[in-house]
Amino acid sequence: MGVSLQKGQKVSLTKDNAGLAKIIVGLGWDEVQQSGGGLLKGLFGSSQQEIDCDASAIMLKNGKFVDKDDLVYFGNLKHKSGTVNHQGDNLTGAGDGDDEQIVIDLSRVPADYDKIVIVVNIYQAVQRRQHFGLIQNAFIRLVDARNNNEMCKYNLTDNYSGMTAMIFGEVYRHNGEWKFSAIGNGTTDPGIAAVCQRYV
Repeated sequence: MGVSLQKGQKVSLTKDNAGLAKIIVGLGWDEVQQSGGGLLKGLFGSSQQEIDCDASAIMLKNGKFVDKDDLVYFGNLKHKSGTVNHQGDNLTGAGDGDDEQIVIDLSRVPADYDKIVIVVNIYQAVQRRQHFGLIQNAFIRLVDARNNNEMCKYNLTDNYSGMTAMIFGEVYRHNGEWKFSAIGNGTTDPGIAAVCQRYV
């Protein structure tokens, strides 16, 4: 069992894990179950659309987003360096465990990248009138790919009602070692492109 992190906490990934190369960033969430609706809902079904959350990795050079190819998401599953790989889109968040995973080979990330921001946004949030207040049990965890040992986990417990995107955390270089920071900041950005603009 890994370290349980609180919002704002940081932990070293490579300091106590000699030879650590690949990590799996696992992200999970569940929809809040809508109650009520009575007979009419039973007859006509729910008009509630399923919430499609999308995980992304934004790769930064000196803290800046400089190239659209540095966004790894469902439309660009593999970074050009081959070091960050999105494992595919989960459309509903149903089921236990990780809903989406991003694999990062820390040992091979090009030296000019110093930070990888892990973001989850709700697909078509504005059009569908959906937000993170409809999501519960959200978490991010980092796993050592060699042995599947969970190194750390951060459960997002704040009220994120009205937020359409969420900066879960950051994997970053500091003095030659890789660290993770639990961020947990919600935004009202309508899509991942707008989140990227925060780092331009």
